[in-house]
Amino acid sequence: MTYHPERPLIVQGDHSLLLETHNPQFNAARDAISPFAELEKSPEHIHSYRLNPLSLWNAAAAGHSLEEAEAALHDYSKYAIPDNVLEEMRRTFARYGQLILTKDDEQTLRLTISDPFIAAQVAKEKSLADKIRQQIADDTFLIDPAQRGVLKHALIKLGFPVDDQAGFKDAGQFELSLRNYTLSDKNPFELREYQHKAVESFVASGSHGVIVLACGAGKTVVGMATMARIGMTTLIITPNTAAAHQWHAELRDKTHIDTADLGEFTSSRKDILPVTIATYQMLTYRSQKDGDMPNMDLITKHDWGLIIFDEVHVLPAPVFRAVSEIQARRRLGLTATLIREDGLEKDVFSLIGPKRYDLPWRELEQSGHIAEAHCVEIRVPMSKDDHMAHAVAEDRRKAYRIAAENRVKDTVAQSLIEKHDGEGILVIGQYIKQLERIAATLGAPVITGRMSSKERERLYAAFRAGDIRLLVVSKVANYAIDLPDASIAIQISGSFGSRQEEAQRLGRILRPKGGPAYFYTLVSDDSEELKFAINRQRFLAEQGYDYLIEDW
Repeated sequence: MTYHPERPLIVQGDHSLLLETHNPQFNAARDAISPFAELEKSPEHIHSYRLNPLSLWNAAAAGHSLEEAEAALHDYSKYAIPDNVLEEMRRTFARYGQLILTKDDEQTLRLTISDPFIAAQVAKEKSLADKIRQQIADDTFLIDPAQRGVLKHALIKLGFPVDDQAGFKDAGQFELSLRNYTLSDKNPFELREYQHKAVESFVASGSHGVIVLACGAGKTVVGMATMARIGMTTLIITPNTAAAHQWHAELRDKTHIDTADLGEFTSSRKDILPVTIATYQMLTYRSQKDGDMPNMDLITKHDWGLIIFDEVHVLPAPVFRAVSEIQARRRLGLTATLIREDGLEKDVFSLIGPKRYDLPWRELEQSGHIAEAHCVEIRVPMSKDDHMAHAVAEDRRKAYRIAAENRVKDTVAQSLIEKHDGEGILVIGQYIKQLERIAATLGAPVITGRMSSKERERLYAAFRAGDIRLLVVSKVANYAIDLPDASIAIQISGSFGSRQEEAQRLGRILRPKGGPAYFYTLVSDDSEELKFAINRQRFLAEQGYDYLIEDW
């Protein structure tokens, strides 16, 4: 067996790749394999990647070749590459580009399939029948433009990625330029190197796809710079009103946009201007439970040149459906993690576009662009009464909630707050009654979904200004909230071990502040909550974060 002990990579028959971080060739090997393989875990000594259809189709969509992928493995692998891995890579790569979608005219798209066996399967597939207007040859199908996204979505579910070359509709031009100095404090402003690379990757590879960057790494800046490059009317969709207002403030601060051109489509304002910021909640609003969503027309009928989906991993199902109708627009997804607990990453690929740029969190930390973070899980005992109630609970969900709302956590949180006195602290939880109880004990304001957007933003602003150093927040603060002075997060309860939620909550404290950040998770010992905590713990350790476990 060929063996090269000096090389850093091991390719395994299950399509996983193990990369030694302390090997002198680590950086070169990482750069070579990262376009083709999905980074799954990045602890201290060994990073693990996986070759899967989505990672290989992302690479092909970005212009990389099978030859590059094979060369990367051969150049850095200690051992011979398993034959089954090479064969599956060849089959997967070959599938991308065999289905090509082009535009005949404004009323007709053409799907051409180079593999006759795939063409035959598409022709007989019942789930595709209503999405194809006509088959005009064994390998050629005519498609209505309205079916463009629906068809792509259906085909990728069958394992057939579509190379969409149908292009975009011309839309209203809107020139936007970035400032050299911020408006607020006159500080110099320019893109960081990785932000510039992210924008170039998106624009050069077709102007539809996803940028993955850690919270605090400047995804909003990437979005604004993309707007400046595209130069067209833009709709920005955000998770909540506070995030919409942050985009508004950032655009005013870092671009030369005139307020007369900057609109907002939220509960408080409904302007549609050359640049408009909306929320997912407003787009999916119904006056009745089973009624229509009239605001969805903002996506589907208005003439946008670019649509930016902030926190694209949380796209609600109705927005996914609407996105299927807007394939003729340029689409940019921004996120800190593409993890979805429902496994719908392929939907993001088919409807928004491939991943165009990704940078591991720990690389950003090492370069000083996000804060150094330490993760600590504290095992908290339950009172005798709570322990008994947990033991006799009728189902796991009820047992989990009893453990999550453990009152002893209030005391632990108070002790941690005293330990970090003077720092910006967030106490984060899932259950409103628990949050209101602990907020009353701490004498701190509590932010929940029931609070008006205006009051929420007043408290966020007071925290940013340093007038408030402690906030108790519900899951409304999970996404797209910029609290740069927060350096301590105390998580008292969460959503059943959600990795996505863990990434977002950690992200609240990753803005660089010149010192380390601490992410504490309080878990009831010997409980149902502990079982779910292991999932969160593993996720953070896999991202390379130090993870300590302490008993209270």
